[in-house]
Amino acid sequence: MARRYRPEKQEVTPDLRYNSIHVSMFVNRLMHNGKKSTAERIFYDSMDMIEERTNRPAVEVFDEALQNVAPHIEVRPRRVGGSTYQVPIEVPADRRITLAMRWLISAARNRSGKSMSAKLAGEFMDAASKQGAAVKRREDTHRMAEANRAFAHYRF
Repeated sequence: MARRYRPEKQEVTPDLRYNSIHVSMFVNRLMHNGKKSTAERIFYDSMDMIEERTNRPAVEVFDEALQNVAPHIEVRPRRVGGSTYQVPIEVPADRRITLAMRWLISAARNRSGKSMSAKLAGEFMDAASKQGAAVKRREDTHRMAEANRAFAHYRF
């Protein structure tokens, strides 16, 4: 198995409504079974709900939610001398955004509510105010990294 080959990153085209790359990436991750128009409708409906409830631009709330959920440090397993250690490692910027989006979507899907757009809007607003399940997941990740700080010298 070749270990050195890394394919180059594909460019993501920004969405039409907000001209944001992060919005386009989020819609692509929200999509099920290739139904992009449905994912866009759900996302844009949730953004409209956010604007109604907060009287702020929805993209600001979305970006703030992404920043509050994005982890700065995580643990990765490292095998040293027959035992496996959980080594805390700083998260690269692209993975940070990817994890934040993944955690926001899973938290919204597990949330109780009427429609997916309402659940997504609620999760965005909670994350922007540093509450909710996605922010709790980030705090758990940081807490685990802090607990395993003794193994930081095994960093690769």
